[in-house]
Amino acid sequence: MIAFAAAAFLLGGCSIQKRCQAPDLNLPETIVEGAVDSVTMADLDWWEVYADSTLCDLIHRTLDRNKDMLTAEANVRRMAELYRVDKAAQLPTVSGLVFADRKTNDYYGESSSVSPEFSVKATVGWEADLWGNLRWAKRKALAEYLSSVEGARAMRMTLIAQVAKAYFELVALDQELDIVRRTVAAREESLAQAELRFEGGVTSEIPYQQAKVELARSAAMIPDLEREITQKENEISVLAGGYPSNVERADSLDAAMPENSGVGLPSTLLQRRPDIRQADEKLRSAMADVGVAYADRFPRLRFTVTGGVENDALKGLIESPFTYLSGQLAGPIFSFGAKRAKYRAALAAYDGARLGYEQKVLTAFREVNDAIVAYRSASRSADLKRNLREASRKYVELTQLQYISGDIRYIDFLDAERSFFAAQVEVNQAVLAQYLALVELYKALGGGWQSEEEEV
Repeated sequence: MIAFAAAAFLLGGCSIQKRCQAPDLNLPETIVEGAVDSVTMADLDWWEVYADSTLCDLIHRTLDRNKDMLTAEANVRRMAELYRVDKAAQLPTVSGLVFADRKTNDYYGESSSVSPEFSVKATVGWEADLWGNLRWAKRKALAEYLSSVEGARAMRMTLIAQVAKAYFELVALDQELDIVRRTVAAREESLAQAELRFEGGVTSEIPYQQAKVELARSAAMIPDLEREITQKENEISVLAGGYPSNVERADSLDAAMPENSGVGLPSTLLQRRPDIRQADEKLRSAMADVGVAYADRFPRLRFTVTGGVENDALKGLIESPFTYLSGQLAGPIFSFGAKRAKYRAALAAYDGARLGYEQKVLTAFREVNDAIVAYRSASRSADLKRNLREASRKYVELTQLQYISGDIRYIDFLDAERSFFAAQVEVNQAVLAQYLALVELYKALGGGWQSEEEEV
């Protein structure tokens, strides 16, 4: 019987493997054309990539308190217990019964009678897994558990990226507000000078009114920036599992960029990205569903052994043993194609999971390519914007001297100030874009969750 069951399971397993087509990935030789790095930025721990100690403390707090993260971890624990349920289904079940009965019969025309019964029984039941029903169910439960683990890891990776992006955006908003306030102070001084020149008859009223307009325009930017800063602080506070509050942060975006921006090899990308690993486990779960549906079309064999003592009186109960063995073979006779339809539906579901996995891999490669291009472009742009800012600064200094000496009009000096203000804002935005591109690249490469693996 054991040999027959093993042969039946192997035949069923082979049939499932043949019916379930393997994913067709046909991976390229490199992730990014021309990049043959064997190492990758994703090998670094997230606190090595984000060297700002304040940000690292914030990420730690978020991973400990974020409600979505805690929910994902609770789901992992739930799936672990459900896996134990399906794993235990392969083992024999043991149940016990202590029974006492006193039956009184008082039928018409007959004298009443009493029929007592006392028994102590134990039953052992076991299902012979002929077609792999239980084994496929166990595989499905294991795949679902591992999928939840990878889902929690993907959540961890995403949260790290969300906190880092929000933090960098908050610091950049602080920097922009500081630029605006310094510009407002400079234009207040320009307005005072324009007023003196106008009242002294040196210039007409037009430069004076122009100075007032520029001051008002700059000052009007402050409330919007303050609102954005407060909203960004609220976003970070909730991400960290708390109510809206002030967020501690650095004064500027000056953390060092990682020297290694390699992307690694295609095969390792599949191993690093938890969302791809989750898709792989979902594919295994879908294959197990096919196995369950296939095995459900055939009979199931269950054995039961019951033994104990039974008597019509307590006296002599222990000396009245009994045992019996039963076997039950149950299976569908007429299901009118329902079970075959379920099997075909499971095959179609597997094909959907396989295509979803293939698409997930394609998406991952696109994300890495987009991220590396964005990171390199942002780095070049930040350097060029810094050059522009320095040129604009010198331009303002020269035009200011010429305006004071009366060699140029106020509108020329005003244009130089506008250029310098715009250049400062552009540098701030370019540096922010560089940090955000770093976050996206690190996430796309699958970095951030490995260092916390033992806690999942």
